[in-house]
Amino acid sequence: MKKHLFNSIVLAVAVLAGCMSKPTPAPQPKAPPAPQHTGLGYTDTPMLPSGKWHVHDPARPIPPVVTPGATFSDAAPPPSDAIVLFDGQDLSHWLGDKGKPQWRVQDGYMEIVPHSGYIHTREQFGDCQLHLEWAEPAVAAGDSQDRGNSGVFLQGIYEVQILDNYDNPTYADGLCGGLYGQSPPLANACKKPGEWQSYDIVFQTARFGEDHKLIRPASVTVFQNGVLLHHKQALLGPTGWRILANYNKQTPARGPIALQDHGNPVRFRNIWIRNIAEEEAP
Repeated sequence: MKKHLFNSIVLAVAVLAGCMSKPTPAPQPKAPPAPQHTGLGYTDTPMLPSGKWHVHDPARPIPPVVTPGATFSDAAPPPSDAIVLFDGQDLSHWLGDKGKPQWRVQDGYMEIVPHSGYIHTREQFGDCQLHLEWAEPAVAAGDSQDRGNSGVFLQGIYEVQILDNYDNPTYADGLCGGLYGQSPPLANACKKPGEWQSYDIVFQTARFGEDHKLIRPASVTVFQNGVLLHHKQALLGPTGWRILANYNKQTPARGPIALQDHGNPVRFRNIWIRNIAEEEAP
């Protein structure tokens, strides 16, 4: 009887020891991370200073569609004190990324030759009034940021987006007329692809003190086809893709007007600019 009891105890201890020595179950795989990029924006970019939105945030509210007036400033003749940057004849006021610009000039307009590079003015500008007209390819191709993408850069560093957003959604701060990666336009005032559109832009440069402390950020007022998109809108610094802009010691006081080659054959005509007397820094 004692022997039987002893054997039972030994068996129970062995079973218990075996249970305790079993290997720890392998951890279950974690759920996949949330997507960082959608067709309409990004979720892994820096937060803007407001703390509400990421740069290129897909959840940022989209501006309303506004049907523009048909002829506001189209083919507007330059004022007497304007510098005509493009009159439909040649690119003598422009340089390309590698010297002579490779864009096509015909029938009173210039057209981007895809992947030939940006072009920029020979002359440098500060505070200014800029007028330019542009047209998207008549046959729409692609979607979001891959449809009719270009841009006009003030001082060569602050981009006002050009994009075919006629029935083509994208992230708010990349919409046509947006200050790229920073401020959406107040409205989507795009015309149909192939129709001529206009930008009228008033630009003020950033102001710095002697120690390069920022006194006043750069700002822009922008009209597209007669519709106000920005009114004295401050810029956070030079624009860029997926970055949080900031001013630094390399931010210039003056710079060229640049037009972007983003791989789409956007057309431009009637480009002129007026220098505005710059204020003395306080």
